[in-house]
Order: sequence, then C-alpha cells, then structure tokens
Amino acid sequence: MNEQLTQIYGYLHGMWRYRWMALLIAWAVALAGWVFVGAMPNQYSAKAVVYIDTTSVLKPLLKGLVMETDSQDELRMMSRVMLSRENLLTVIRETDMDLEIKSPEARERLVETLAGTIVVTGGGRARGRGSKSDIYEISYQSISAERAFKVVSNLLNTMIEGTLSSTRTDTMMAQNFLDTQIAEHEGRLSRSEQQLAEFKKANVGYMPDEKGGYYQRLRTAQDNVEITRSSLRQARRTHLELSKQLKGESPLLNSASYELASAAKLRQYQEELALLLNQFTEQHPDVRSIRSAMTDLEANQNAASSTVSMVGSGDSVEFNPVYQAMKVDLSKAGVEVETLKLQLVERESRVKKLKDSIDVIPGVEAKLSKLNRDYELTRSRYLQLVERRESARLAQSAGQSTSDITFRVIEPPIVPLRASGPKRLLLVTTALLAALGAGLGWSILRYLLQPTFIDLQQIRLSTGLPVLGTVSLYVSPEYRQKRQKQLATFVSAILLLMCAYGGVIYSVSI
Repeated sequence: MNEQLTQIYGYLHGMWRYRWMALLIAWAVALAGWVFVGAMPNQYSAKAVVYIDTTSVLKPLLKGLVMETDSQDELRMMSRVMLSRENLLTVIRETDMDLEIKSPEARERLVETLAGTIVVTGGGRARGRGSKSDIYEISYQSISAERAFKVVSNLLNTMIEGTLSSTRTDTMMAQNFLDTQIAEHEGRLSRSEQQLAEFKKANVGYMPDEKGGYYQRLRTAQDNVEITRSSLRQARRTHLELSKQLKGESPLLNSASYELASAAKLRQYQEELALLLNQFTEQHPDVRSIRSAMTDLEANQNAASSTVSMVGSGDSVEFNPVYQAMKVDLSKAGVEVETLKLQLVERESRVKKLKDSIDVIPGVEAKLSKLNRDYELTRSRYLQLVERRESARLAQSAGQSTSDITFRVIEPPIVPLRASGPKRLLLVTTALLAALGAGLGWSILRYLLQPTFIDLQQIRLSTGLPVLGTVSLYVSPEYRQKRQKQLATFVSAILLLMCAYGGVIYSVSI
C-alpha cells in the first residue's frame, strides 16, 4: 500500500513540475473550442406529426363486396417514394435550394445530404386504436428556419397527395383494364354461344339428353328392351291362363248358382279394393279398374234378376258373371300383349339405331363437351371480371379507394422561432473538459519522458543499487515566498478559466 501511495505521489509531483505548460495548453484548447462552438451556425428544426388511420367504418359493411389491399404495404412504399431521388429533387426546386447548385456533382451531394438529414419515424401503435393505426413524424434540420419549414411542408404534402393520387390513379387504371377485359371476354362469350348453337343445330338427334351420353343411353335402351320382353312373356302367359280358364266356365247359370257366384266374386273384389286403398288413392288405375269391375258385376246381377231365361228343368237360367268377367280380363290381356309387342319393336329399333350411330355420336359428344368446356371457362372469367368491376365501382361510389388510408395532421409544420441546435451548452462544457484533459495529459506525458525521484525507495527500485545517504533541500524564506506567489498565480489562472467558462455559458444561453 505504501509503495502505491509513493508511486501516486511521485506522479503528482512530476506533473506539478510541468503545471505552467499544462495550464497554457488548457487555456489554448478551451479558447479554441469556445470560439469554434460560437462560430457554429444555428440549426433550426421543423417537424410534422401525422396520424395515419388504416381503419374504416365502411370496411366491415363492404367486406366481401369491394377489393381489399394491405395498407401497411402501401405505407411502406409511400415512405420509400417520399425519400426517392425524384421527390427530393422536387423539394429542392420548390425550396429554392437549387439556386445554390453550381454543378451536377453539387446537386448529387445536396440530394444525398438532404436524404441523410430528413428523418421519418413512426409505425408505433396508437393507444386505443386498432392494430393498423400509426403515428408518423417527419423532421428536418437546417441553418434556415424558413427552409426547414418548406422542406417539411413539401414532404407532408407529397406524403398525403402522392398516396391519395396514386390510389385514385390505380383505381382508374384497374377499371379501364377491367372494362377492356370484359369487352374482350364478352366477344369471346358471344362467339362461343354462336358456335355451340350452330353445332347443336347441325347435330340434332345425336346430342346427349338428360338421360346421359351415348353409352348410357344405349345401356338404358337395351335394359328397356329386356324389360319389355319380360313383360311380354308375362302378358302372354296371363293371356294363355285366362283362355284356359274361360274354356272351363259356362256362360249361363241358374239363379241360385248365379247369386252365389256373384256374391263370391263381389267379396273378392271388395277384399282387393280394401288392400289397394291401404296403399293408393281413389285415382290409382288399379283402384279405378276394381271399381269398374264391381259396377259391372252389380249391373249384371240386376239385369240377370229381371231376365227370364229358358226353363229346362224348372229352374231359371242366368248369365254367368264369372264368365263375363274372365272374358273382359282376357280381352285386356290380349290388348296388353299387342301393346307390348309394339313397344318391343320400337325399343329394338331404338337400340339398332344407337348401334348404327356408334361411329358418329361419341365424336359429336366429345366435340360438344369441348365446346361446353370452352364456353363455361369463358363465361366464368367473364362473370368474375364483371363482379370485380362492380366491386371497384361500389368502392368508389362509397367514398373508398383501393386504400383505406386516412391522414390526420396532429402537429402541422411551423416556422421555428428558436434554434434547436447546436447544443452549445453541452459543447462548451465538452470543450472545457477536453482542455483540462489535454493539460493533464501533456503533463503526464512529460513526466513519463523525463521522470524525477522524490524518495529513496524510488531510486533503489529504479537503479537496483543501494543508497548510501541523502542531502536535504534547504528552502530559504525568499524562495518559500516565491513558491507561494507561484501557487497563488496558478490557482488564479485556474479560477480565471472557470470564470471564462461561466461567461461563455451565459453568452450562449441568452
């Protein structure tokens, strides 16, 4: 610890030897720094604060009806355009800074300087707002208050007018493009419709219907032929059975037998009618047929009871109602057989015609599918273009554009009355500290170059030799008085430097 204190004391003693030169350097550096700070021109800063709202009250109402864009991308692009070279050249011309330009190189340097000194900050979210609400600040600093104001004003106008005009221009260009495309697709759609109509007219009879294509129709026609053949076989068997039953019945009955047969037949009809009514209505053909047969049977009963027939063995002879009914059924079965024969011929002819057209119909269907596909594609694109054009018109009529940006100037730019820079108080203090540091640094450097010894231990450590003895310095009263005067003069110079610093502070703060 003693060695460290001795070393520190040695440094201080060595620096003290060169105090006057250190003081002179401090005064020189301080005065030079203060003169430089005083000669620095005033800087005037102008700024504008604008609130950019990317939300809209109509946006939720028009969702799905109008086209939407990313407003944040538009803001980022707007910031880049605002600081583009062409826009900065426009600002230079409108603020008369081009009058100071003497060469193209000077113009380029001015553009680079202007781009570096214009500060655009923002993007912070406003409290209580949606996620797309931003506050931007545009600031610029210049030696002229009027020039700073003009630059910020031009940038703000460019920011607002450029964004709005670009969106209006984009809207008009989009509408013109849509109109052109719609007209072109409308012509294509008309030509497709005409080709489709002419093709259908030229290939009548070979066109697919609601039942399907060629192979589906052929399969359906073949199935119908098989169904008709099966029905015809069933009808023939029914006709044959009725013919056999009719041969076993007598056309005449006596009165007792007639009443029993009629009652039995009527009960049979009633049972069949009850079963049919559980499933169908009165308008069903089977129900109406049973009703008609019952009516005929009742009429035959009434006619037979009032008719006197030939008397053979003493009993009355009547018409046999079963025979009459079977005869009617046989007639119906015969009609059904003939009808099915005609249907079978027609359906077989249909199958033959389809098989004969096997080389024509598939080709017609393939070309029809192509024409329909082209027509549907053109029609779909046409409808999409019309929908987009209507969305653009709706957005424009609703006061919207392709962007939902609203500008609100919170703090408009004004001509600054007080200089915003340079920070002279800070610079003056920095100059003083630099001056003091320069004086101390010089004195330390001189001590390191020309060290002195103030203690026996320092000599012993530096030389490595033993010290035999020392001689004390005798200080006379006259020399002591001289040293006191020198100390007072040094302290006075330091105080005078501090007073000068205070005067400079006072002068720059006015």
